Amino acid sequence: MIIEFIQNKIAMNYQSHAFKSVVFLGVVSVVFALYGFTYTTDNAQSVKEEFVYRKYAISAFTFNEKLNFRIHYGIINAASVSMEIAPALEEQYDRQCYHIKAEGKTLKSFDWAYKVRDRFDSYVDAEAVAPIKFTKSIQEDNYLDNDLVAFKHGKKKLYGAKGVLDMPQYTQDVISAVYYIRNIDFSNAKKGDKYPLDVYLDNKIYNLGFKFDGRETLKTDIGTVRCLKFVPTLVVDRVFKDKEDMTIWVSDDDNKIPVRVKANIAVGSIKVDITSFSGLKNEFKALIKK
Repeated sequence: MIIEFIQNKIAMNYQSHAFKSVVFLGVVSVVFALYGFTYTTDNAQSVKEEFVYRKYAISAFTFNEKLNFRIHYGIINAASVSMEIAPALEEQYDRQCYHIKAEGKTLKSFDWAYKVRDRFDSYVDAEAVAPIKFTKSIQEDNYLDNDLVAFKHGKKKLYGAKGVLDMPQYTQDVISAVYYIRNIDFSNAKKGDKYPLDVYLDNKIYNLGFKFDGRETLKTDIGTVRCLKFVPTLVVDRVFKDKEDMTIWVSDDDNKIPVRVKANIAVGSIKVDITSFSGLKNEFKALIKK
């Protein structure tokens, strides 16, 4: 669902950043705190939005939810990812927001080869389920990259340290997209149904999409789980050989938590599996056997 922007980043680092690609792909497929970067421009603060935000019922997640994942590169256990929601709403640019943090890091046994410590923070409007602020802190060996942007949905503008962009209203960031999608009602979805999604990353807006591919039951570390299955549309290039080289499974219940991601890439395969969870909003009815 958000893989098309990922593949651009992977392609740019295709040979020299193999481990970076593995971790980054796993993080956003289930796909990071604030990192000491001070947003000094006053653009975000000065732009007023005089419009009424949509009211989007939040049925799938709540405060203190935490999800943990393991990333495999081929048969190698390479990295871990955690995603968690803060215990209370936080105000950002006069809006009440869920603070969602995602972190990815290579295991210590991998650090000698390529050390990754990534963090993303998304501040998601509690009514509109759309990002108000997004920050990124990337530390991968000697490579460092920070970003901070403010989403002004009424103006259809995105203000950031790297520039100002026009954007479709209610564009998502890479983290908020996961939580927005979890709130979509798929109860009447038919195999092949398609869903569009606009996503921001690295000073670009990507017009993405994914399709519903049915239901499947998986055996996982947390037990046997009934899942919804999705396939994002990919761009065939040096990273992906086929436009349907990724599959994503989420729990088939009101929580819709990511359970598994599998992707074939030009330099091997990646598998992301959930390893633990806590603080779910709803009863975990999709878990049929522990």
